[in-house]
Amino acid sequence: MKKKSESPPAEASEAGEEPSPSSLIDARIEALGDWRGETLTRVRALIHQADPDVVEEVKWRKPSNAMLGVPVWEHAGIICTGETYKTYVKLTFAKGAALDDPARLFNSSLDGNVRRAIDFHEGARIDDKAFKALIRAAVALNMTTARPPSR
Repeated sequence: MKKKSESPPAEASEAGEEPSPSSLIDARIEALGDWRGETLTRVRALIHQADPDVVEEVKWRKPSNAMLGVPVWEHAGIICTGETYKTYVKLTFAKGAALDDPARLFNSSLDGNVRRAIDFHEGARIDDKAFKALIRAAVALNMTTARPPSR
């Protein structure tokens, strides 16, 4: 099982090591330098509060610029991804269609059979309690549907 990454600098080390996923996410947030970075920072903190064992990854990286990858939070599978666009930050829950959403946080990708998303626009208020409950529900669903390790 992967452990949470610490946050060394986003640049590769002198020994040629790859930067950690957490440091790539830190660099991405810093590069945004606006409300989108602040929003991504806030939801990232809430994800870690809801699930201290969450693992950060960066997927779908472009060789020309590692910061163009997508932040991904995992625990027994993907919980959600964090994409940034010009006018919103999108958190896509991998199994969102299977999650109860009593606070009606999902406001995007509502027609799909698997995923659901939350689009955060500038100035949006985040319901911390409901968001953390959704993260915990996503982890619980991943834990019940995770495949046992192959032998």
